[in-house]
Order: sequence, then C-alpha cells, then structure tokens
Amino acid sequence: MPTLTDEQRRQWAVDGYIHLKGALDPREVALYSELIDSIRHQPGWEPTPDVPRGHYAWVERNPTADDPNSFMDRRDIMGYAQPFLDMVDRPNVFDRILELMGPYIVLSMTQAIVRAPTTEFAGFTHTDGGEALRRIRVTETSKPLAMKALYLLTDVEGTDCGNFTVFPGSHLRQIPFDCDAAPTPHTPGAVQLGGEAGDCYLFSHALWHGPAPNHSGKGRKTLLYNYAQMFLKTYDFPTMTGVMDSCTPRQRRLLGDLGHDPRPGDYFYVPDDQEEVIYEQPRARQAA
Repeated sequence: MPTLTDEQRRQWAVDGYIHLKGALDPREVALYSELIDSIRHQPGWEPTPDVPRGHYAWVERNPTADDPNSFMDRRDIMGYAQPFLDMVDRPNVFDRILELMGPYIVLSMTQAIVRAPTTEFAGFTHTDGGEALRRIRVTETSKPLAMKALYLLTDVEGTDCGNFTVFPGSHLRQIPFDCDAAPTPHTPGAVQLGGEAGDCYLFSHALWHGPAPNHSGKGRKTLLYNYAQMFLKTYDFPTMTGVMDSCTPRQRRLLGDLGHDPRPGDYFYVPDDQEEVIYEQPRARQAA
C-alpha cells in the first residue's frame, strides 16, 4: 500500500528530501543515544589524520571517548548492538524508502555521527557517492540511484546548531563549483533544517547537503543508513561475519546475501524471489 502522502511525493520530486516527524519514540531516542556513547569506547572505523578525507581507518578507541558531546564519525555500526541492525528495515521508514526506490536495493552504509559544539568547525556540503556519481543526473521521474535515512537523536532548533543543511532541488540541478569554492551551509540557497529528536530525513544521494557549524553548546547526534540500487557497490561491510546470524531473511538480502554463493551476474540480475523477500509477502509477478 502507498505510504507517502501527496505532499511528501511533491517535496521529494521538487526538493529532493522528506521530513518524517516522530520516526523514533522517546524511548528509542534514549536507547540509540546511549548506544552511540558506548561505541566510542570500542574499536571501529573512523576518520583519522593519516587517511584522505572521506576515508576511514581502524581505531581502537575514539580519542575523546569520555566526552559524549565531542566529535565522532563511526562507520559500519550494525555489529555493535541488535538495535542498530533492527534499524535496517524499520517499517515506518523503510516502507517509504521502498516506495521511492523499488525492491531491487541493498543497504550500502551505516554511520553514527556526533557533531561537537565548537567555533572551529565551519561546516561543509557535498553530494554522496563521490565525484563520479555527482555528475550522473536522473530525471524528475527516475527512481534514485541511492538515498539516505538520517535519524535525529538531538533536538535541533534555530541555525548553526549542527543543522542538517540542504540545497533544495540540487538533486536535479547541479551546483557549479570548483574545489576552491564548493558551496557551504551559508551559501545563498542553503537551508538549515531543524527537527526534534526522533525525526528522520530521507534524501537523495545527489542532493547537496551537509552539517552546519554547531554553536549550540551540545553535540548533535545522528544515525545514517544508506540504500542503493543493487548494481551499485556498497560502501561498507567488508565482512558480515557475526551479523548475518542475527538477520531476518529480508535483512540478509539487504546486506547482500542472495541465497547462493557469489557468481557472475549477481546484483545485476537478481534472484527470482527478490520482490517476495523484500516486501515480505507473495506478490504477483509481471510478465517480462
């Protein structure tokens, strides 16, 4: 059954993002916030000075683990706790993702971010997928190549509070720039979005977006889950050892388990039961 309202479909088509209010309840917000605090003390993938921007290195412990408001950017988070895995296909969000993307998708990335309160961070904006995907445009009626669900775990009010910042419509109209003059959260046309803890933003990979400076005095916590069409390479998950055993059949499929050993053609020509597994119910097959 359709899950998006007419206004949400319009906003997705025109602006490139949707605001879902109250996707998580207060109990869940508290749970995920505490989990983010806990993984600071555990090993994992984070950006470090010795790897290029956008890359991640293995660290044994976040350098500022004892301060829950300090910066953290942790990737590949599902193995830390079952609730992170449960978020992969959370019905009240994932149903909308399916409506936008269709059933031939994989989960390509998970991420937990804390934007620290500081006067030193100016914020930045970017598109997802790197330089090549930025140059690939889709039409107004095309399903997205990739998209993210961003969950707020902190109330964000006003501006320059670590706000999720977007350039509405830029998923269809590329912003001309060079490496020395990329758009910022204060460039004309940028919109700093607010929201309450528990809200979720869905947005296209091609939308220019990023964090604003955070002068709020508190860390801004978010979770991100990225979904891509199956023919695109996943960002994360060099190994799913120990995670697959805790997955439902749909979650296993979203993590790349096609039900057989790898073979040529995988992810381009998908299994016959793809729709049944992803929709979790038998569906009528259309004639080729």
